[in-house]
Amino acid sequence: MNYKLLFPTYRNRYLFIKNSLKKYGNSRPFDSALNLGTGEGDYDPMIAGGCKKLISCDINEGDIAFASHMNAHVKNLEYKIEDALNLSFPESKFHLVVSVDVMEHVGQPKRMTEEIARVLRTGGMAFVTFPQTNFPWTYDPINSLLGKRAIGQGAYAFGHEYLVDPQQFRAWAKGFGLEVLEEKNLSGHLVALLEMYWTGIIQRLFKSNAGNVSEGQGKKALRPSTKAPFLVKLTDAVVRLDRFFFGKSKYSVGKGFVLRKN
Repeated sequence: MNYKLLFPTYRNRYLFIKNSLKKYGNSRPFDSALNLGTGEGDYDPMIAGGCKKLISCDINEGDIAFASHMNAHVKNLEYKIEDALNLSFPESKFHLVVSVDVMEHVGQPKRMTEEIARVLRTGGMAFVTFPQTNFPWTYDPINSLLGKRAIGQGAYAFGHEYLVDPQQFRAWAKGFGLEVLEEKNLSGHLVALLEMYWTGIIQRLFKSNAGNVSEGQGKKALRPSTKAPFLVKLTDAVVRLDRFFFGKSKYSVGKGFVLRKN
């Protein structure tokens, strides 16, 4: 099963992409889509269901090999090894680009935003999430109190050397011809408190390529499937409660953007 769905921060990102696909692709599927930074491929069946052709890419060969095997039954899905800063695709190739928590790993988030804009067709859409600079103190009180990356846990776990400033991202998007249609907080103070520090430690212990790096080795570790666990209903209840109380706060673990290329 996809045990990641039990983590509210992950579930929030998953639901953001799922709901965006339904909202903007409900009338007809996107013709062509790119999942930029697919990781272990657990989003791919969902995205493939909303488009006619999906290419999913990642820089890590081990993750691509696993995802290709897990999703071999998805007929409109193709995998490629790609660098998010230098994609091999021609300009204006895709009607949709999806990128879930990749921008904080590439070293040059502005350049990645430019590549997203380059491969999108005019009128095409992008669904992008990333961990942001204005995270709740309940998620990472140590780094929050010190005002910098003092320890590689909390907001800076999962291989995060830096976080993305939403204001900067909006400026990059505008500069590359991307209009912001929606901006959503993903995971407020309640979810942050429930996941304070321990999720980063769990990932380091059990996830293959725990640092989400380009040459991470596939150690013996937990790997997901695409089946949702029954207890995801409990996670959804936590997500709804968190959104009710903290959905309008400027603080959130992550941000979700819906963009359109003008």
